[in-house]
Amino acid sequence: MNDMQHDAISRFPVPDLAALPADIREKILAVQEKAGFVPNVFLALAHRPDEFRAFFAYHDALMLRPAGLSKAEREMIVVATSGANHCLYCVVAHGAILRIYAKDPEIADRLAVNPGKARLAPRQRAMIDYAMKVATASDPT
Repeated sequence: MNDMQHDAISRFPVPDLAALPADIREKILAVQEKAGFVPNVFLALAHRPDEFRAFFAYHDALMLRPAGLSKAEREMIVVATSGANHCLYCVVAHGAILRIYAKDPEIADRLAVNPGKARLAPRQRAMIDYAMKVATASDPT
């Protein structure tokens, strides 16, 4: 296996950051500045700018709303449900963001491994219990 195959993050070509449209490049650089890294999914999606923009419009509508849940609480839901859905990539990526927002080095691990036993405030417990029910037991049959 050559170095290119070993380092591949996507079946699609991963564009050079400098070659991307300005709005996409700015979005990726802003995330890198805040999180300290660029999630591979951003680079993989950047291969198709229209889909990248649609994905992030949806992401931003869910994750960046100014009211309701805090940023940490939203990430808590993503980490817990990603663990239940066995999405290691999402657990790792969102877990890193959750650790930053929550200022708690262990919260992401607790939620990913066993959200039902994680030490949480009552509001967060209700939120996680509901999210887990939707993610794992929403079929009424």
